Formats: sequence, structure tokens, C-alpha cells
Amino acid sequence: MKVLKFGSSTVASAKRIKETAELVAKLPKEGNIIVLSAIKETSDCLDEIADYLYKKNPDGAKELTNTLEHKYLSLVRELYSEKKAAEATTEIKKRFDEIRALSKDIFTLFEEKKIIAQGELLLSYIFSEYLTEMGIKAKVVPALEFMKIDKNEEADTTFIKSELAKQIEKIGKADLYITQGFICRNAYNEIDNFGRGGSDYSSALIGAAIEADEIQIWSDMDGIYNNDCAIVKEAKPVAKLSFDEAAELSYFGNGDKILHPTCILPAKLANIPVRLMNIHQPQSEGTLISTDYTPNKIEAIAAKDGITAIKIKSGKMLLAHGFLRRVSEIFESYKTSVDMITTSEVGISVTIDNNKHLDEIVNDLKMFGTVTVHKEMTIVCVVGDLHDDNIGFQAKVVNALKEIPVSMISYGGSFHNISFLIHSKDKEAALKVLNESLF
Repeated sequence: MKVLKFGSSTVASAKRIKETAELVAKLPKEGNIIVLSAIKETSDCLDEIADYLYKKNPDGAKELTNTLEHKYLSLVRELYSEKKAAEATTEIKKRFDEIRALSKDIFTLFEEKKIIAQGELLLSYIFSEYLTEMGIKAKVVPALEFMKIDKNEEADTTFIKSELAKQIEKIGKADLYITQGFICRNAYNEIDNFGRGGSDYSSALIGAAIEADEIQIWSDMDGIYNNDCAIVKEAKPVAKLSFDEAAELSYFGNGDKILHPTCILPAKLANIPVRLMNIHQPQSEGTLISTDYTPNKIEAIAAKDGITAIKIKSGKMLLAHGFLRRVSEIFESYKTSVDMITTSEVGISVTIDNNKHLDEIVNDLKMFGTVTVHKEMTIVCVVGDLHDDNIGFQAKVVNALKEIPVSMISYGGSFHNISFLIHSKDKEAALKVLNESLF
């Protein structure tokens, strides 16, 4: 039994929906679970509708709602036979009437989450009905009946496992089960969601809950590449990665468009392989992510732009304890994550990728010493087998960058990653020289 998640690009039009349906129809009839994202344009439009309602402009919201409804009515006419299209039209209108009804009340985060959830709910209905018309016994398993987060906004895995099993048993045997990614309920039983990349996370949680043989993430890309394709023309798809290597790459940029970092942990803990597949090349093996890794090999290079470096220099650090904790608490108080960190006896350097509270953070850090800030920086990371007994690889990586100004180096937090902070203007040159040296 497998879990197959299809991203927004694979269902972006009637043509794409038909192609995806034909692909899943060829799967063995063993009750695989299909997880669907919303069509991207739908998600953007629903966000905008909610924004109008927050601004107390119901007319603007209704105009957008009417436009989106028209697109979906056109979609079902293009997908279905005349009889099925008439049935679907009634259902689509009913769902959009529910969206319009939300503009009549006081608009809060609760109503916003209800509106945002409609993208996945609409598509799962349309997709399952199309499969049914193809003669496939497809049944919808509503994510809002089993997918839940607790008071700490963490996935309630015990609840998910038990309730998903109950839902499947209640629905009965099917060739395929269709469910929604991204959406869930919170600890108060309100409609909620997992945020960006939520459909990947949903897929991993479902895969872990049913102890799937494999989790497949389908998009219109050829898995993870060993370098940035836009800069390095010689970049090639990577056939196999370990969970740790994939986590590094998805976080630092290479692969984040087809695999969100949140997907890695549930699959890793359940020891379920994740395969990244290209909808246009279904015969390809894609990129397989598992516990296995290739010894003595550099797998890929990734780069993350939009980085800001902050350096705190203070004589108070010398022989002092608790200094690093106090500095960390400042970033925590502003809910700002740190990407890289290096220390010396008299200074700390950190990087962040979110400048929303930069001024406040810098102001607070000045209590500890002299603070300098550098923007427009890039983190370049090299991922593979970089264990300390794998002698020579670290030197090879550093030597490749001998002509590139390097502001920070981080190694040892993970034996699958060595990271460098450079100026963004040097990114292209750095990726090219690393590619020549390592591949």
C-alpha cells in the first residue's frame, strides 16, 4: 500500500487532472491513498478573498468568489460527461454559497481557515468524481475527520492513526482512497492547516499511520538535482539520498519546491522510503530517499539566498557561562530562527533568513557588545558523506572556494553537511567551482 501526493502543478488544469487520473488508474487495485493539494491559483484567490473580508470589503470578496466559481464550473464542464457535469455544477455552487455566507458574519481567523480549506476540498471532490466516471472505485476519506494537531500545534499521531483506520473501515473497500493534504483540525476541533508545505507533511503522516510501503511525492520536476539547474547546466538528478541528506537539501534550497522539510521526519521515524516523481516521466525511478546512504560520496550542492549575518563581539564572553543562552533567548523572543552559528572566545556569528524583527533584535543584542550586520548573503552547503573519518573531502570543498570570500564556515553539527556563508554576488561563481571540483 502506497501514499501518493500530487502537487498543485499536477492538477493545474482539466488536461493535467485527466493525465493524473489516468496515471493513478493504472496503479494496482490495492487501496492506495491519493493526497491532493489545491490548485495553486485557487489557494492564492482564497487568500485574497479572506484578505478582503478582513478589510471589511465583502463586495470585493464576492466578486473574487464569483470569478473563482466560474472557473470551477468551466472545469467540470470540460472534465465530465453532460450528466455528471450537471451533478457537479450543483455541488460546486453549493460549496461557493458556503464561502459567500462567511462574509455575512464577523470575520476571524476561524472563518479564514474555513475559506482556505476549500481549495483541497473542491479538488478532492472533482478528482474522485472523475475517477468514478472512469470506472475506478474511488472513495473520499475526509482529512478533517482524522487529521489533527494538538495544543502545541504538533501532529497528534496517535489520533491520526486510529481515526484514519476507522474512516477507511467505515467507508469500505475501494480501488483508491482520496484525501486532502494541508488541512486538519486543531485541538479545539476547529478547521486549521499545516501551513506552507502542508500537503507533503500530511502525506508523510498518513504514510506513517498506515505503515505504507512507500510515500511518493509527484510534481512536474525531475526529483532533486545535485546543483542549481539555473546556474549549472551540467546539474543532474540524484538517484538516491538518505533522510538526513534530503533534509539538508530541502531546507537549504535544492529540492524545496518538490519536497518540504517537514515531510522528512515522520517518514524517517517510521522508516518509510519517500520517492520524488515527475508527472511527465512516470517511467523514471525519480529520487529515492531512505535510511540508506552512499559512503564516501558528495551527493549535491545547494544554496539559500536572502540571508542576513549578525556578529556580536564582546569581551564579556571570555570565560563566561550562559552568554550563548542569553543571546539565543533574544532570537527566541522574536520567533526568529537561526540558520548557522559559529563562536569564538570573544564573539558569536549567526545567520537568519527573516528580517522582520531585525532592528529589534540588533537593539537588544547591543546590551552584550558590538553588533555588526551584513545583508545580501547566501549560504552554500555541500551535502553527502562528510563523516570525520572520510578524510580529504572537507579539504577538497574548502580548496574549491579558495578564490571566493567566505564569511563563515559551519561543520560538525551534521556529518552530512558543510556550509559556507558568502556574499550573494559570489553565489554563481561558488556553485560553478564546487561543481567542477566535486563532480
